[in-house]
Amino acid sequence: MVFSSLLFLFRFLPVMLIVYFAAPKRFRNGVLFIGSLIFYGWGEPVYISLLLFSTLVDYVHGRLVWRFMEEGKQKRARLCVASSVIINLGLLGVFKYADFLLETVGRLTGLSFPLPGLALPIGISFYTFQTMSYTIDIYRKEASPQKNIIDFGAYVSMFPQLIAGPIVRYHTIAEELRERTENFAGFSRGVFLFAVGLGKKVLIANTIGALWTQISGVPDAERTVLMMWMGILAFGMQIYFDFSGYSDMAMGLGAMMGFHFPENFRYPYTAKSITDFWRRWHITLGTWFKEYVYIPLGGNRRGAAVQVRNIAIVWLLTGIWHGAAWNYLLWGLYFGVLLLLEKFILKPYLEKMPSAVRSAYAMIFVFLGWVLFAHENMAEGLQYFTQMAGAGGIAFASRRTWYLLVTNLPLLAAAVLGSTPLPGILCRKLSGRVRETAELLFVAVILVLSVAFLVDASYNPFLYFRF
Repeated sequence: MVFSSLLFLFRFLPVMLIVYFAAPKRFRNGVLFIGSLIFYGWGEPVYISLLLFSTLVDYVHGRLVWRFMEEGKQKRARLCVASSVIINLGLLGVFKYADFLLETVGRLTGLSFPLPGLALPIGISFYTFQTMSYTIDIYRKEASPQKNIIDFGAYVSMFPQLIAGPIVRYHTIAEELRERTENFAGFSRGVFLFAVGLGKKVLIANTIGALWTQISGVPDAERTVLMMWMGILAFGMQIYFDFSGYSDMAMGLGAMMGFHFPENFRYPYTAKSITDFWRRWHITLGTWFKEYVYIPLGGNRRGAAVQVRNIAIVWLLTGIWHGAAWNYLLWGLYFGVLLLLEKFILKPYLEKMPSAVRSAYAMIFVFLGWVLFAHENMAEGLQYFTQMAGAGGIAFASRRTWYLLVTNLPLLAAAVLGSTPLPGILCRKLSGRVRETAELLFVAVILVLSVAFLVDASYNPFLYFRF
């Protein structure tokens, strides 16, 4: 079940909210837990057991780590943390990476291995990171263990952020799990955020994603340089509005029920450097790798050589987190190299450049990176690069290219404008009453248009579900 579906909007969500608010406060975490399991199990009921197993593993490990820490048994506490990490990474390894690893070993050795062919459980990359961080934070004394397994289950399985984030660290909402404020102001804010996210997803991501699908399906003989650049612009906008739209909907649903989830996107396409871009894109994943990989490895405290190693490890892991394929690994290393170049060589030069030049530099390299991300077939990705560069005598444009550009120019312009803070700035300039009325009308229009699109739509993927 996805947020941008009629089933969710008109069946699951209304029933969930009615039951949730009708229940006494002390039972609401239980309602949330059960409702989240229903939400998760709607499409893949077999993997509810895996989610419950991960929940139970870290509930028990968290309690044990806390007990051993209280008793001064540091070694046993560390063993429990290691056990939690091994089990969670083992789940990821079996369900996400087993086929890839066996195929790779087979190619290197010439041997043939039977492949498990297991389907990837939706959200496993997100909820395993959450449960691991819970146990680690208890060891670090940054969180206290949750004694109520229902409350902990509600945290792990919480449907707003279960299958595509944001990655919510336990200590950031521990207080709200115990006692939270649910009021009309918070609910209204949640509805607004949800509407914004739904509009991003349905009206922009789906529509511009169809353009990317169309362009990527054009035969090689009919491709042009301008068409290839337009295609990767469409893909970059699709993945941004798809994922940030989901994050907005997640934050909105959380706000309706009194939770405050962390921000996951901060206008990344307005970045002035690659470093700046990654402070704005998928913020909770970057924070997770910083807190649980980069800093424990030594961060930037042990000299340049160790820092280079640490950044390389983090970006290798960031790439492979996104998928079990070589293109994701290369995509991660690509950004790792760019970040190292900025840190050790380019930073003083970038700081002297005009703002527009820095923005252009950052976006060119970000969108070149999307070519790697978009093509699991490395040969196709390399060919796409050569076509963008005009290699092999490929034409700059054609009648078909100009037709695609002219007919999709309003959509591309709306996407580019919507990826900046300008619409929000203009809205905030309105006076209080006028702004409230404008926001109400905006929500109504977005919801009506989104539902109309969904009724007639056959193209409604969520790109990050496969990660």
